[in-house]
Amino acid sequence: MIPVVTPDEMRAVDAAALEPVDVLVDRAGRAVARAAVRMLGGVYGRRVVVVAGPGNNGADGRVAATVLERRGVRVQVVSPDELDVLVGIDLVIDAAYGTGLSRPYEFPEVAPGVPVLAVDIPSGVDGLTGESLGRPRRADETVTFVALKPGLLHEPGRSLCGRVRVVSIAGLEVEEVSTHVVERSDAAAWVPGRGADHHKWKTALRIVGGSAAMTGAVELAASAASRIAGYVEVAVPGREGVARPMEAVGRWLPAAAWGSTAAADLDRFGAVLAGPGLRDPGELVPLLGCARPLLLDASALVPELAEAIRARSHPTIITPHDGEFARLGGSATADRISATCDLAADLGVVVLRKGPTTTIASPQGAVRMVTNGGPELASAGTGDVLAGLVAGLMASGADAFDAAAAGAWIHAAAASGRTGMVASDLPAAVPAVLEWLRG
Repeated sequence: MIPVVTPDEMRAVDAAALEPVDVLVDRAGRAVARAAVRMLGGVYGRRVVVVAGPGNNGADGRVAATVLERRGVRVQVVSPDELDVLVGIDLVIDAAYGTGLSRPYEFPEVAPGVPVLAVDIPSGVDGLTGESLGRPRRADETVTFVALKPGLLHEPGRSLCGRVRVVSIAGLEVEEVSTHVVERSDAAAWVPGRGADHHKWKTALRIVGGSAAMTGAVELAASAASRIAGYVEVAVPGREGVARPMEAVGRWLPAAAWGSTAAADLDRFGAVLAGPGLRDPGELVPLLGCARPLLLDASALVPELAEAIRARSHPTIITPHDGEFARLGGSATADRISATCDLAADLGVVVLRKGPTTTIASPQGAVRMVTNGGPELASAGTGDVLAGLVAGLMASGADAFDAAAAGAWIHAAAASGRTGMVASDLPAAVPAVLEWLRG
């Protein structure tokens, strides 16, 4: 996993360094210069403008300028307030302001086609939230030091930073980091394997959800879960004719007081998923008392169930989008990481908060971020597929925190680059992703 530190945490890392500041700045500036040469494709005849501010970010830029000049690059260093259009050059290095900027900033105009290299973060992007402060300039590449910063992971900062390279700086070390970005190798390690003695009941999942008008949600969840779990049962209250994939088994629940029936006979099930397409979530209270790992999604994410969620003593995951997050008492602050941690601690559950960057928090305060998703997932029903994947992993024995992170990563990988995709296309792409993870 790749560590993520907030601007305050990074300042603490800087303060704890045993090396002098000028030595660390020299190392950072040389790293910027190397990135610049790579982007320029050489040094002969190249012209670069460095926009250098007053702090360490600007100092990094000035060191980079000196290194480039020694290599034969024609370099001009300008202040952040020089707003003339930058033309007739081959590269702009944005070293105006770093992650600590808290006021609006308008970056100088750059002529079309001139690439921009940002130092640590594009100037004008909030290092904690990713929000735009003023008018940042989109970078083609960002060199950030030691660890990723939240502002590089949350929109619009994520779209403004271009390709991000994390550069190690000798003398700067991050320890006891609580937030990380999930990588392919991590997801692979969190997917449980199957032994030679495996049978379907070792990885069984019950899905409770659906209604007369919304059976598609449970069908999508079941289709996704079937790619991972060995046995999937779909239980829809008040309907005998359950829409489901042919591999899933249907279960009838009575129209009245169906929650007690849904909570019965769970001894052979590894996990339960409740909520997709459900019309009356209030009936779920008996199910929330079950002694099985439980994932609550969609219609199950309502305030009236909050106390029953808090009372659970078994592994639990909730998967809210921002609206559901707010309804459950989550803060609307732009600091998505801290807000997600707060709700996870309050409810005592793993919170998988959906968004362009998925933020997953454990009740103990650990955070994992899934960044391989894209706009392909902004489509009806994809959340039901995600719920099925995560629940299938829990039913297979994965720890709740691991299941949430691995499921979100697999979900995003299955959608990657698929133009025109709809939610029902996703489950069929999952086996190839699982095979890739094993490779």
